Amino acid sequence: MSRIILRSKAKGSDICAINKCYYIIRSDLGCYMKTNDLNKGADISIFSLHPACQNGDHYIGGDSYFHIINGNSCRRVTNLTTDGKAVVYSLHPNCQGGDHYFAAHVYFYIIFREKGIYRRATNMTKDTDAEVHPLHPNIRAGLNYWGPPNSKQMASPSLSLPQSGVEFCTGPDLSTEEQTTVFSVHPDVLNFLPGGLSVTKGPATGMWENIKTITNDSSTPVTWQKKITKKVGYNKEKMDQITHNRKIDASVSIESGELAKLIAKSQLSFSAEYGGSHINTENESWKEATEEEEHSFKLKRSSCHFCAQTVSWTRASFVSQT
Repeated sequence: MSRIILRSKAKGSDICAINKCYYIIRSDLGCYMKTNDLNKGADISIFSLHPACQNGDHYIGGDSYFHIINGNSCRRVTNLTTDGKAVVYSLHPNCQGGDHYFAAHVYFYIIFREKGIYRRATNMTKDTDAEVHPLHPNIRAGLNYWGPPNSKQMASPSLSLPQSGVEFCTGPDLSTEEQTTVFSVHPDVLNFLPGGLSVTKGPATGMWENIKTITNDSSTPVTWQKKITKKVGYNKEKMDQITHNRKIDASVSIESGELAKLIAKSQLSFSAEYGGSHINTENESWKEATEEEEHSFKLKRSSCHFCAQTVSWTRASFVSQT
């Protein structure tokens, strides 16, 4: 089944919340998404991600700051685009090595998946006011965790992937499933998540499509001549659907169409497990779909030639590529 890629396999990607907004970080794209509502996809904007704020192991929101954990240190900033008021500090040994981090109600939460526990502290440098609690088995299966975007919410959501689609749940306690509420993630938000296109558009596939088989049984070479039309590139209209509901901030150096191509190329680079085809797209030339023609070639004696093209696409998003 196609699914969202694990954060551990997509370094520099994460979800956090601060000041009534949710943030989805994509270091591989050099930008992040901001939205007021993950369920409705409301007021979506894309901003550039400062180089110093890229490739973090974990991203944490909070009341006023973003915290970016990298190894055993943490970078605190007021703005992910400008790296505003950056401060770097060391993590206490007890706060190192967590599988997930988030902040809520003056506490930092650190989830240790294998141990089945979470630790919370008011200060990750000094491990102040530290407490350890069991993690409910079902909540333990979350792909991402983030704190509430404002103090009125008494919840710590986690993103999960049940058979019916991508959903997130909110609840008052990580140790119990009681009083949890489940919401679906809006497609416009899903498309921005690593692997999200495989959920909304279908998995990428690859195959060889036979165009013509030519055989020369004679003892002399022959010249075969016939026009073959093949499609190369991408469908711009369908590609733009990936980012049609987003505002691109002036800080971002790419336009909406270019961002859609980056998202699509990233999706194709993922393994089949996450809906990709595991191909290196870094050096590929992507241009709007056109038709190219091939005319003739010389076929040697007693030989056979197969004329074919490779087809690779994500359903409803791409067209044939050779």
